Amino acid sequence: MPGPVRRGLHDRQGDADMVTGGDAVTKKTSTVSCRGCASANVVQVVDVGDQPTADLFPTVDTPGPDPRHPLSLWLCRDCTLVQLGPVEAQIAEEPLAVESATSLAHAESSVKEILRDFPELAGGVVFEFGSPHGGSWLDHLYAAGSRLAGAGEKADLVVDVHGIVHSEHFGESFKLRAERLAPGGLLVMEFHHLLPLFVGNQFDTIRHGHWSYQSLRAVGNIAKLNGLTVESVRQVDMYGGSLMVMLRHTADAKPDASVDVVLADEEAAGIADEIQLASLQEAAWHAAGALHAELTRHKAAGRKVLGYGAPSKAPVLLDLSKVGTDLLEFTVDKAPGKHGRRIPGACMVPIRPVAELKAARPDVVLVLTWDIAEEVIAQLEADGGWGATYLVPLPEPHELRR
Repeated sequence: MPGPVRRGLHDRQGDADMVTGGDAVTKKTSTVSCRGCASANVVQVVDVGDQPTADLFPTVDTPGPDPRHPLSLWLCRDCTLVQLGPVEAQIAEEPLAVESATSLAHAESSVKEILRDFPELAGGVVFEFGSPHGGSWLDHLYAAGSRLAGAGEKADLVVDVHGIVHSEHFGESFKLRAERLAPGGLLVMEFHHLLPLFVGNQFDTIRHGHWSYQSLRAVGNIAKLNGLTVESVRQVDMYGGSLMVMLRHTADAKPDASVDVVLADEEAAGIADEIQLASLQEAAWHAAGALHAELTRHKAAGRKVLGYGAPSKAPVLLDLSKVGTDLLEFTVDKAPGKHGRRIPGACMVPIRPVAELKAARPDVVLVLTWDIAEEVIAQLEADGGWGATYLVPLPEPHELRR
């Protein structure tokens, strides 16, 4: 039985062109260099074994077994960047997801806040490093009079919203962002924060294709290597807890108290400590076992459980939890491109349209897109619902009230 839950490497061209066992961890060291600072002083802290490719959603009639690849986290003892261990880059799948209303609204509100706080950027030259997650700021910036930087032109505002995590070589991609920034300009980077991942046991966000798991400390260390300094930071709710970080050239930066607050929180949680980080593995196995037990309990009681969402984090969650079609007959998703496909790995759970979940009226809805659970519940309850219980899997299975 798992232990108790804790509380508490080149893709340069593609990046540049994108505009828009619960056992204790046996630590390994490697000659592989850090993806951020190129140091060889890296150590393995979490290993969840071979896992399915996160963005590979085979058609329902595709026989298994599906491809699997090692999935482990390593800590750089020098710059403190947490990152995927040695693993080959996966073949990029055609994007199938539909952008959530939460993401779209966040992009609009973010631009309004940035232009409110930095009015001198309105109408200036902008450049955005895009993300497969969507969330582009460009249309909102254009509406405010901004102009897209030309080829090789430096920009007054450089934006990266959940983009750099998809770059295999964090340090090189960070350098590209620094090189795009004009003197006196502002680089805004938003990324899923390692702190809520660790404290909230969000182990399903560890997946192939997400090469780095960023703390403010690590970002600040790598920024210094590129002549930049973190000036301020905001905590936002996206993807279960993200940071929006404002950086400038070191000569222009005037760091405020928000930076010290987040750094102190990170230090208190120990997310740059390899022993503390290793506890995430035990917590992941505990939560996975708890989810399996909870779904087994509902099945024994005769309750129908269906899923909502087929996000790229679902394969790791369901695979570690040993959840198959015996416990979860199918899940649904708003993205038409995912219909007729299935979650990869051993679970083989089919993905169907949302209408089929509403028609089936399950007793329990397992919200696999837990980071937008409120949006999901509001959507399903818009016409009054049918009295379903909503089950969120992490940090351990719990029900949400409607």
